[in-house]
Amino acid sequence: MSEKGRFLTGSTMGHVVRMTMTGAMGITFVFLVDAANLFWISRLGEPVLMAAIGFAFAIQFFSVSAGIGLMIASTALVSRRIGEGKRALARRTATSAAIIACVVQTVAAAMIVLFRHEIVRFAGASGETADLAARYLAMSVPSLGIMAVGMIASGALRAEGDGRRSMMVTLTSGSVAMVVDPFLILGLGMGLDGAALGLNLSRCVMLVQALRFAVGTHDLMARPAIADVRDTLRPYLAIAIPTILAQQAAPVGNYLLTTVMAGFGDQAMAGWAVVGRLTVVAFGGVFSLAGAIGGIFGQNYGARDYARLRSTYRDALLFGLVYTVVTWALLASAGPYVVRGFGLEGEGARVVTTFVTIGSGAFVFAAALFVANSAFNALGRPAWATLSSWARDGILTWPAAIWLGGLFGATGVIYAQALVAIFAGILVCWLGWRYVRGLERQDLPPLDLEPPRPYAHADRFRRR
Repeated sequence: MSEKGRFLTGSTMGHVVRMTMTGAMGITFVFLVDAANLFWISRLGEPVLMAAIGFAFAIQFFSVSAGIGLMIASTALVSRRIGEGKRALARRTATSAAIIACVVQTVAAAMIVLFRHEIVRFAGASGETADLAARYLAMSVPSLGIMAVGMIASGALRAEGDGRRSMMVTLTSGSVAMVVDPFLILGLGMGLDGAALGLNLSRCVMLVQALRFAVGTHDLMARPAIADVRDTLRPYLAIAIPTILAQQAAPVGNYLLTTVMAGFGDQAMAGWAVVGRLTVVAFGGVFSLAGAIGGIFGQNYGARDYARLRSTYRDALLFGLVYTVVTWALLASAGPYVVRGFGLEGEGARVVTTFVTIGSGAFVFAAALFVANSAFNALGRPAWATLSSWARDGILTWPAAIWLGGLFGATGVIYAQALVAIFAGILVCWLGWRYVRGLERQDLPPLDLEPPRPYAHADRFRRR
């Protein structure tokens, strides 16, 4: 395997498109499976089940977003090592990051399961809806540690530049869920329990496939060693902590918006659950863009190629603009079919219609914010990504939702999301461009601190 990173040469737009589209196909398929689950649940004809899974989704969003933050941090660190030509160190970093992520997510899962009833009631659920949401969490959350290792291994593939195999990881796990879920939910009549079991199975498949490619194909992960974990912990957490905090802003914002939406009844919550699935399915490319360009930034930052950093930023913005405009048009035309397909009425139908016609358009600006935050995370300023994310989701969106919800009802929550996304996207995108453009003129410190002791045992780890 060549020591030279594949993102250091060639068209940056080509790298952006290739990595994003392979990632988008994978992540969109996984989210499509999740949306299909909601569709199968809707076939049972009980709005309380859809409301319950909406509350559970808002809570699971926290843990999944933490996993994404851990993956972004590991991808940034591993891609830097590859860009610097330190492949042996990159292998040990990938393995250590997987171990750390597994521990973090396992602890998070234990806390969610332990306090699940209190959490769902704080979100606004009550009665049978709260009990069903808590049961779903108890069955689906314990596999977070498994998912964390799979995500880190998949992130290592992205750091290497193998977007195709990273895509195959998610396609395979999603395909298994697509087949198993309707059988469990409808065929065996397990309802939410079947959805939770299918999710656990798909996470196990993700782990096996990701390790198969990361270890077997690319030799990107070394044998676990306590010394490696200890030496990786500090530089990894230096990126991971602010990145996780930044990623937590979205679920916090979604959680707060869920509490506002809950005040408008189960029909509104059913529509909100559909909006959540539509968002991740339709805009999977935007979420993939944020993760895909991290490796491109990281390798070129490690090689100190500042011209390619600037072109990567510009090309990512252009791609995000085209993708979101096309997706917005498709959603607006498909809106009535979505409402009928999920059997939505009243407030639920109005919430979905408002999202596909107005709310989805704001993703033009959300994509710009994601690009800027990816640059901050990969280029040494993860705290800036944290600040921008929390300013949008944790500070501005909730009061805007309360205000506009009071004026327009449940649809006001969608208006609030769109308004804040426009404002934050423009501001953060401008700040991100100023930072990337000014990197070459700065007298930068090292990207991260080297381990406090030399790796005297490096050769022994090269092919363990």
